[in-house]
Amino acid sequence: MGQGIGRRIGGLAMASAVVLAGCGPNGAAGGGGSAEKPNAAYQEELIQKLIDAKPGDVISIPAGVYAIDKGLSLEVDGVTIRGAGMDKTILSFKGQTAGAEGLLVNASNFTIEDLALEDAKGDALKVNEGENIVIRRVRAEWTGGPKTSNGAYGLYPVQVKNLLIEDSVAIGASDAGIYVGQSQNVVVRRNRAEFNVAGIEIENTQQADVYDNLATNNTGGILVFNMPNLKVPGFGARVFRNKVVGNNTGNFGRKGTAVASVPAGTGVIINSNDKVEIFDNEIGANQTANVIVSSFFSAGYKATEGVAETFDPYPEAISVHGNRFAPGGNKPDGVDLQALRVAMFGLNGRLPDVLWDGYVDAKKLKGGKPDPALAICVDNGAAQVLNADGPNKYKAPKVVSLACKLDPLPAANVAAAGPIPSESRIPAPGGQ
Repeated sequence: MGQGIGRRIGGLAMASAVVLAGCGPNGAAGGGGSAEKPNAAYQEELIQKLIDAKPGDVISIPAGVYAIDKGLSLEVDGVTIRGAGMDKTILSFKGQTAGAEGLLVNASNFTIEDLALEDAKGDALKVNEGENIVIRRVRAEWTGGPKTSNGAYGLYPVQVKNLLIEDSVAIGASDAGIYVGQSQNVVVRRNRAEFNVAGIEIENTQQADVYDNLATNNTGGILVFNMPNLKVPGFGARVFRNKVVGNNTGNFGRKGTAVASVPAGTGVIINSNDKVEIFDNEIGANQTANVIVSSFFSAGYKATEGVAETFDPYPEAISVHGNRFAPGGNKPDGVDLQALRVAMFGLNGRLPDVLWDGYVDAKKLKGGKPDPALAICVDNGAAQVLNADGPNKYKAPKVVSLACKLDPLPAANVAAAGPIPSESRIPAPGGQ
């Protein structure tokens, strides 16, 4: 994440401890990683192709492992980079000595597909300020497993419009495996994010559909955030039909970064974002909580880069419904949350599926009650919600009902993605 969340949704717990008193497996699971000796001679040829590219060109990279020791870049619109498959065409940056990214793209109408970028010094693939971007069957991986020294982002489009990321894999990023920031009209589907700090992160982005992905073995599975220092707020994210399970890898984010404070063992986190719909997902075995809804106030941002005038710290118009929750919350990250669990639910108890810090914007209350249009609605059968009572310094956390309904959000509009499901909404049997 650009910077900033987390430090303490565990703040959820920090003060509750006053009242009442998580590392992942070593190594990637299922990436490419070839033992083939890298071809170092191809690098200059590829660099020249990128320099000479013209709109409409297809740069084909044959199967093989290619050693790249400097960052690559492309600044021409309308180019396609195509490999022979994400486990067949591998750009290995293991010996990279120059460049902040593996591949940096500043161009529109760009497609990259069927290749892998391994062990970049910084971000693996960054696409900056383009329109009509397709990332398809691309693997970004750090092959040594989760390490703080790994690059921050795997697939990293920022400030783009009309984006499709599909059928790709991100493994081992020390920040987010798949990160979409400050963008508009986004589809992220059928990807696998594993052993990253944040599996998939949607940040300050407007109209995003995140569906049919697998997020597992990350510290946090899927994150939808607004950061305080960014002028354009994000809203309109739909997270559905994903499998978000077992995200219990210990946090290996760099100290001082926002992501470093994401509690290990979280499935979906919504922070300071509006109009977010979480439905029809399989979410379970996340040891802190399956879903966390929180505000700026309990996230513990240091906001060292300032706070934008337009920033709204409150999560509003949040809808959680029709998900299939499997048990989680049995071993929350940190002593405070552990204390909360034991105090409220006993030695063998679990925190509820949904944790909420309890903050609402007092200026928007109507008759002392939240505006129904801005409500946090959890209408998910037997799933429980724990209000951590943040506004009262977490003195009296309690299980609450947030049963209500909001209008469904519209689908994103990304031409390359084709028709996007608008209503699957499979009822959750018994809410679990």
